[in-house]
Amino acid sequence: MELSGKHVVVTGAAGGIGWALAERFHAEGASVVATDLDGEGVSALAGDLNALRADSALGIAADVGTEQGNRHLIETAEQTFGPIDLFFANAGVGMGRGVDTLESDWETSFNVNVHAHRWAAKYLVPGWLARGEGYFCSTASAAGLLSQIGSAPYSMTKHAAVAFAEWLSITYGDAGIKVSCLCPQGVNTNMLRAGDDPAAGMSTSVVRAAGIVLEPHEVADVVVATIRAERFLILPHPEVLTFLQRKTGDYDRWLAGMRKLQARMTAL
Repeated sequence: MELSGKHVVVTGAAGGIGWALAERFHAEGASVVATDLDGEGVSALAGDLNALRADSALGIAADVGTEQGNRHLIETAEQTFGPIDLFFANAGVGMGRGVDTLESDWETSFNVNVHAHRWAAKYLVPGWLARGEGYFCSTASAAGLLSQIGSAPYSMTKHAAVAFAEWLSITYGDAGIKVSCLCPQGVNTNMLRAGDDPAAGMSTSVVRAAGIVLEPHEVADVVVATIRAERFLILPHPEVLTFLQRKTGDYDRWLAGMRKLQARMTAL
């Protein structure tokens, strides 16, 4: 997909990867609707983008962790710029540790990291099928292909996000709907920087030990290139594919290696 002249929606866009995606899509010539719980943040982003090209961006405060939030977002975006060409379900949370994680944190994790994707698809797919085209992208994580040491909710929900994206591609790929799934490792975002908070569920030492930490704009560059090529996996850290191949080649060996890594990280 070429992005010039397209209508793109990005969730979780008040900072980090979402902000960088919105800027990059806009630079490619797209009209952008940016949404986040942080309404002031996306309003500021939209203001910056509109200063570059008038009436080309809109910031909407919305809770995509609810079905109504997704419906409102999609309806408002379509009323503003017409049919949505690309929907990027980027909003995500990292919280909780093990089986004793609070039930409210489990619920929030599934609502934002998984259910938000299916709620968006519920209101997008019928129109895309009628048009014969549409593009759904989601941000999962390398943890959705491998696993997240230290956080059961994050690992489980990111696996589910990848699975839903796969299902969409399998089910609708021959009907004109394209699907991509972003699976980075470490990215310099607020979520990563909060990772040493015991409630955050993600250890920065683990993420940094796994490889290079990229800047959000570097991730956005890879996203645009992958969307242009219409490939499923978006891997800003290409080594993730090697890790995935090792995992599927010998599951028991991979699990043993992850246990050793966990022990080393715990000792830090």
